[in-house]
Amino acid sequence: MSSNFVDSQGGTLAVALAELEGHLSEVLKEVRHLRALARALEEENQRLRTIMFADQAGEGGYQQLLRFYEEGFHVCPPHFARVRDGEGCLFCQSFLEKKGLQSHG
Repeated sequence: MSSNFVDSQGGTLAVALAELEGHLSEVLKEVRHLRALARALEEENQRLRTIMFADQAGEGGYQQLLRFYEEGFHVCPPHFARVRDGEGCLFCQSFLEKKGLQSHG
C-alpha cells in the first residue's frame, strides 16, 4: 500500500499535512505573541492600579486625577488611563478644569 494517497484535488496527503503543519506553526507563533502582549498589558494594568489607588495622605479625587495626568496618562473619559503621547490633551485639560472648578466652588 502506497503512502502517497491522492486527494480529490490531485495533491498528496503528505503535502496537505505539511501545509497544515505550516499553518499550525503560524497560529502557535501568533498565540505566543498574544500571550506576551496579554502579560505586558496585565503588568501595565497592575502598575496603573497601584498609581490610581496609592494611599496619598489627604489627597482627594481631583488631586489623584491631576497627579495621574502629570505622570503621562489620560484622565478624560474617552481615553481614560491610556498613555499620552507626551503632548497635552485638550479633553483631559478641559475635564480637569471642570473638576477643579467643581471642587473649589
